[in-house]
Formats: sequence, C-alpha cells, structure tokens
Amino acid sequence: MTQGRPLLNRRLAEFGTTIFAEMSALAVRTGSINLGQGFPDTDGPEEVREAAVRALRDGRGNQYPPGPGIPELRTAIAEHQQRRYGLTHDPDTEVLVTAGATEAIAASLLALLEPGDEVIALEPYYDSYAACIAMAGATRVPVTLRPEPSTRTYRLDLDELRAAVTPRTRLILLNTPHNPTGTVLTREELGAIAALAHERDLLVVTDEVYEHLVFEGEHLPLASFPGMRERTVTIGSAGKTYSFTGWKVGWITASPGLVSAVRSAKQFLTYVSAGPFQYAVAEALRLPDNYYDTLRAGLRAGRDLLSDGLTEAGFEVYRPAGTYFVTTDIRPLGESDGFAFCRALPERCGVVAIPNAVFYDHRDQGAPFVRFAFCKRKGVLEEAVDRLKQL
Repeated sequence: MTQGRPLLNRRLAEFGTTIFAEMSALAVRTGSINLGQGFPDTDGPEEVREAAVRALRDGRGNQYPPGPGIPELRTAIAEHQQRRYGLTHDPDTEVLVTAGATEAIAASLLALLEPGDEVIALEPYYDSYAACIAMAGATRVPVTLRPEPSTRTYRLDLDELRAAVTPRTRLILLNTPHNPTGTVLTREELGAIAALAHERDLLVVTDEVYEHLVFEGEHLPLASFPGMRERTVTIGSAGKTYSFTGWKVGWITASPGLVSAVRSAKQFLTYVSAGPFQYAVAEALRLPDNYYDTLRAGLRAGRDLLSDGLTEAGFEVYRPAGTYFVTTDIRPLGESDGFAFCRALPERCGVVAIPNAVFYDHRDQGAPFVRFAFCKRKGVLEEAVDRLKQL
C-alpha cells in the first residue's frame, strides 16, 4: 500500500482474478478434464503452422511489423470479407490487426467511449466487456438474453433493447454467435438493431469471432446491413476459426475514421504483436471452403456428443446454434448455485465447467446455469460424459 491507498484501480478491483484462471488451476490440481475454457486440444492446419515456421526462418516478422498489421494479412482479411459476405474494405485504411479479439475490444471501447457514456451489452457477456467498459470510464447497461425452456434456446427481447437506450447511450456491443449461450442473432433481430442504431445515432461494436462456427442458421455481419458499414466496428479473430488461440491474431474492419480512432488507442496497448504469425494467418484466410465445412462438422459432432451426454446425466441442455459452448441448467440435479456446483464438480467427478453467473450483472439470472466447452477431441468428450454420468 502507498499512503493507505489500494494498488488496484477500484473500477477494475471488482473483477479480481477471473473464474477461468481459478477453474483452470483447479483442473490442474485435481487432474480434471477442463471443459471450462474455450480452447481446442488439437492444433490447426499443418500448412498454416508451416507458414509460421517459414516466416520465422525467412526473418519475416521477427522485428516490429507495421503498426496496422502486415500488408499481406490486411489484404487477406479484406479479401475474406469480400468473398464470404460481399463486404468491400480498403486494406490500407479499413483494416487493423490486433493482439487477438480481446485487444480489439479494448482498443475499440477505449477509443470510442468517453467517461459517462453508456454501453448496451447483451447479457450474459464475455467478461472482458465489463472490464474494458470500466477502463473507458463508461457505464454498462445489460440487456438480458432470456432462456426459453420450451425451445431450449436464448432469445433477445427487442423491446427491452429499445427501452435500454437513453440520451447517454453511445454504442451497442454485440456478440454473435454469442458466448456463452450459443445464440446466433437472426436477420430480423439484426435488422431491428440496425434500425435502432440509425434512429438513435449509435455506434455498434460487433464481436464476430465465432463467425465460422454456426451449426443452425447463418452468420450475418451487421456491417452488411444498409447504412451500417459507417457506424460498425467488426471484430474477427484467427484463434477460434483456425485453432490457434495462442497466436493472438485478431482484427477489426470499419470505415477509415473508426479504424483511425481504434488504432490511436491500440498503439498504446501492445503497439504491435505476433509478427511471424501474421504471415501464417494471411495464408489461413485463403483456405478453401471445405476447410470451414470440415471444421463445422467436427464441432457439430462434439456439440451433439456432449449435449446428449449432459442430458443423460440429468442436466437441462440448451443446445447451441453456434460457438464452442453448451449452456446447461443444473436445477434438475437438485442444484441452484452455479458457482458452488462448478467449484465442487472437479472433486465430485473430475470435470471442470464455468458458472454462467460470472457473465451477468444480474447474477440471479445466471445462477443456475453452467457452461461446458466442446472444442475437444472425441475421446476427451466421451470420458467427460462418462464422468458426468456419475453425478
């Protein structure tokens, strides 16, 4: 302590050590299967790994890469957006490479928010959203995705979203496909959000890192809706799509003014990062369509294996339309406190999960829900299911 003052900014102190670190440490200590964090247990394509090795050997990217990202990667990102969604971006002025999506979120919010601004975020939300909004001095306003037991899905109440907008609202922070619920926002929902953004002159930051992991429905970038390209910052990442979460290569695409603003904040965060990996990700973005088809098929099989096993073990399962995660209700097991359940689960059956309440401002809304990751090998998921059936 210095003169009795705390060493951690009070707005960040509320977040403390993340539940992910706590549960991962518990997994190691107990030898449990870690279905808590969303990282694959197999590496991505060999040809992409070899591209990284070539870059290292050739001396490409071993020193500072350009601040916006290497031209090869920025061009590949722009081409990918054009090929997949018909969106046209200038690689020089409308693409910015970041240290993963997490930095892209932080830089976007730090750049675009002023103290006192309000940010609408769909609850439950990825934990870094709350921390980054706090660092920007803004106020988060959660709009809750609510579970529908009859359909085992989560849905957005558009009336609740509209009612959350006030004169202090600066932007809407979206995540679709959505972590942790697995919800994929529909064309109608996104159209309504676009209309609201126009009506109230709002910016929108969209976290689309799971864009290629959609099992039902389709992924539609908000920036592709009429009039949204100029007011949307779209965030993408190589980690989830290519199974290289440790490389931390992400990006934003937006209009030149928005990219310039975000870059102004980003340069004081990591400055630059992942030099050799940027060359490899540029090659990954040019993989043929069958790569994405195979990726989805494998993850869909993992989703179904784990979802069916959790159902047999007594959980109420909300089968996701996208992402890496299955949300479950633990009340059929006679439980109601997700934190207590997850902290006891490794000792009870050797599996680690994450309590969904950590993703909520309204903790009571998420209290009985628990998230499991299925981005693991088939044998690992089968063993996890066998252990969970011991409950």
